[in-house]
Amino acid sequence: MSTDAPSAYLYKETSPSGGRTIERATGVWIYLTNGQKILDATSGAAVSALGHGNKRVNKAIIEQLDKVAYCHPGFYQTEIARDLADFLVNSTNGKMTKALITGSGSEAVEASMKLARQYFLELSPPQPERYHFIARKGSWHGCTIATLAAGDFKARKTMFEPILPTNVSRVSACNPYRDLLPGETIPEYVKRLAEELDDEFRRVGPNKVCAFIAEPVVGSALGCVAPVQGYFKAMKEVCDRYGALLIFDEVMCGMGRIGTMHAWEQEDVVPHIQAIGKTLGAGFIPISAVLVHEKVISVFNKGSKYFAHGQTYQSHPAACAAALEVQRIVKEDNLVKNVQEMGEYLGTCLRDRLGSHPNVGDIRGRGLFWAIEFVGDKTMKTPLDPSLKIATKLHNMGMTRGYDIALFHATGSAGDGLEGDHILICPPYIIGRRDVEEIVERVYRVVNAVFAGLNLSIRGAQSGK
Repeated sequence: MSTDAPSAYLYKETSPSGGRTIERATGVWIYLTNGQKILDATSGAAVSALGHGNKRVNKAIIEQLDKVAYCHPGFYQTEIARDLADFLVNSTNGKMTKALITGSGSEAVEASMKLARQYFLELSPPQPERYHFIARKGSWHGCTIATLAAGDFKARKTMFEPILPTNVSRVSACNPYRDLLPGETIPEYVKRLAEELDDEFRRVGPNKVCAFIAEPVVGSALGCVAPVQGYFKAMKEVCDRYGALLIFDEVMCGMGRIGTMHAWEQEDVVPHIQAIGKTLGAGFIPISAVLVHEKVISVFNKGSKYFAHGQTYQSHPAACAAALEVQRIVKEDNLVKNVQEMGEYLGTCLRDRLGSHPNVGDIRGRGLFWAIEFVGDKTMKTPLDPSLKIATKLHNMGMTRGYDIALFHATGSAGDGLEGDHILICPPYIIGRRDVEEIVERVYRVVNAVFAGLNLSIRGAQSGK
């Protein structure tokens, strides 16, 4: 019987080529049951930092399973969980104090928001009126209720809005490609965004804002949009002015993905609370974590000494073993340096090969975290008609036999949340120069095939023009 036959499995991909079933995966390659060999140019969703099938990590998981597979995190501790927490805190050079080990990225961000809320209840005197969060337009923070409310990925959010909390408002993202005004300098742009955040604090009521939450480099929603110099320093100054916390969602861009272990290191702005995930465990077993600054921990220690949060699979021993081994390999093999070097080469190759394409508006990224945004008009930066679903077509073409490359795609987000197409290219940390060249060549062929098939003119590609 074909493994691609209809089944009871709910979350099955729907596309012109039907469902795709993986038979096995190794290194940067995924082998399907239909005989295809797919180049994993996205690490799944920026997850598989070590590629697939690392024997050291597999061995660490098995050894932990032989000791204890599961224990209730509220009843017991394990050495492996403590070792991972110590490793993570040490990786911040003492800038963060404690680590809470969770399951998915959404759980980590949700726990971060709850932690921020409880912080103000633990203060002496408490500040119970602080429960409002300020987030940014064009963000994605997860699919649980609170994180979905904080995010702004409309395609994933709109249908659930009636059940979402309303204690979140948004300010502009730092997106210079789309929002830097003609003739505006970077310092002027930063000042304008800082004033917008300050205005939002005062509109909501400074004594009501709990935290400002942001992705240091925006991932899937906007497509690898990095901040301009000085941006997060200015945002933190606004937060400090009103006594609010700063939460960084580094689930997608952290743990080495952009060329430093923590994304905040590149801006030298330390958050009060930081969510990490994805490349933390590199996909071997689901795991995420929350790193907490001493400012927050000291208040808890003077108060209840208890975070009112708990989930069944928190600090899962096998997941901790996988994550700790992944991080040891990243450190021992100096893979963050490889991310820097191969990331620079990847960016150069992408710009050389695709920069002149009439529908490529922007090529941007840091480390091994890159995106290509597509437009109808390069000069006007006009998004393509959403009904064309260009990013989806690029993904599907890549997965077609003869192209054989996995591209992470997003339709209807890069522009205003309703329009805009981009693809993400975020390969494993283990890649070399030949892998980079192969990725870029396949992306080039996919882009040309999709746009040639549509036979777009600049006029016809413009949305509503």
